[in-house]
Amino acid sequence: MSTPPNPPDRRLDINAAAGPLAELFAVDLTMATVQCDGCAATTDLARYDVYAHGPGLVIRCRGCDHVVLRYSTAGGRLRLDMTGTRLLILPGEGSGAAARPGS
Repeated sequence: MSTPPNPPDRRLDINAAAGPLAELFAVDLTMATVQCDGCAATTDLARYDVYAHGPGLVIRCRGCDHVVLRYSTAGGRLRLDMTGTRLLILPGEGSGAAARPGS
């Protein structure tokens, strides 16, 4: 009998992810590198186009105009939709720039 890929005895509740997730979103996302899910182009988030004339922010790829990120607030809640982001790379502690895929 084979072991299931995610055995129940290794399962944790969401509190196990709270610390790492807090670190992730405590960084400046404008320093991130993003890979567009539309065209697979990888570039600094700062080089994407931002549209702020709607109820939130929409960030689009300059290469294919695909929406890579949506941010809004409503009812006291923040919403971050990254459906159009294939990969988000954040600079680690002590690094001055975001790493590129494969580096």
